Amino acid sequence: MPQATFVQVGQAIDYTPGSAVAAGDVVVQGDLVGVAKLSIAANKLGALHVEGVFDFAKANGVSFTVGQILYWDDTANQATATSSGNKQIGKCVRAAGTSDTTVRIRMSQ
Repeated sequence: MPQATFVQVGQAIDYTPGSAVAAGDVVVQGDLVGVAKLSIAANKLGALHVEGVFDFAKANGVSFTVGQILYWDDTANQATATSSGNKQIGKCVRAAGTSDTTVRIRMSQ
């Protein structure tokens, strides 16, 4: 038996939610953060993207620089630079100013 068998490329992973997930929702499973590109009905197989470049919600009054490691705050439902209590999403790929409502992140976990 092989020690490992290739299953899929890995930009997205299979996901069956217990309740409906809307397109664009961020889903945290342990230390894994995924984004639903399409809506997924409750108890139906769908996919979460775990790689790629996405615009994530961010707080007003906060700025981020290119290359900065960012995290997902699952309570506030937004990207943050605070690692404590949050899950790493990836790195900022476009600077976001204090008045921006989103930040562009290349997901890498």
